[in-house]
Amino acid sequence: MTELAQLKEELVTANRILAHHHVVDSFGHISVRHPTNPNHFLMSRARAPGVVVEDDIMEFTLDGKIIGAEPGKPYSERFIHGAILEARPDQMAVVHNHSPNVVPFTVTGRKMRPIMHMCAPIGGDIPNWDISTKFGNDTNLLVTNMEMGRDLAKTLGPRTVSLMRGHGSVVVGRSIREVVFTSIYMEANAEMLIKALQLGGGEVHYLHDGEIAANTKGRAGFTWERGWENWCREVDRKYVAQTWDMGPGFSKTDPAG
Repeated sequence: MTELAQLKEELVTANRILAHHHVVDSFGHISVRHPTNPNHFLMSRARAPGVVVEDDIMEFTLDGKIIGAEPGKPYSERFIHGAILEARPDQMAVVHNHSPNVVPFTVTGRKMRPIMHMCAPIGGDIPNWDISTKFGNDTNLLVTNMEMGRDLAKTLGPRTVSLMRGHGSVVVGRSIREVVFTSIYMEANAEMLIKALQLGGGEVHYLHDGEIAANTKGRAGFTWERGWENWCREVDRKYVAQTWDMGPGFSKTDPAG
């Protein structure tokens, strides 16, 4: 199997996993940078993530133009992915979702911050992009052109996550497996944080910046693989082991416990 074919297969698996974990439902999407052309990216045609197959995968330029086969209508919000990959050459994959436990944090003053070590990759500084700030109060809140996408990418900046007011969020990662991991644990963190806030008893004890850094720095390939193998089993997709070299500062052991 070619590298491109393998990546398409993994992208399908990612769609299924994100749907299984309620990060996406009939809506939301994941993209990955093309393996040989960094100015192109891959994502499914406009279809519910839980039913995506390899033949649905389309190729796009970073400004959202279709390259090659057109198996169907593209997602109207593909500009989210292109603009973020354009602005972040250090990242390889993007998830846009409407995670149900994340959305409340986009419309209240309560900040989302990790409360559990597994959720540290979401980071301690999570901005909230409001489309109305630049584009007015009469949009449908969808990111349907590059100007909107680039404005969102600017808010995301060097971070891993940005919320989107009244809409959802975006998550970036250096691989499909990493961005799926972070997206799943962001939804889990939001659910746990809502429960912690409901308990009362004083302020929630969030992870310290040093704890976030320690967990993020030490967590690498083995952790992603441990989750990915299990999630492949859950959605009845073939697991293909991946060899990881995340560079200096990343451990090949698993600090997650």
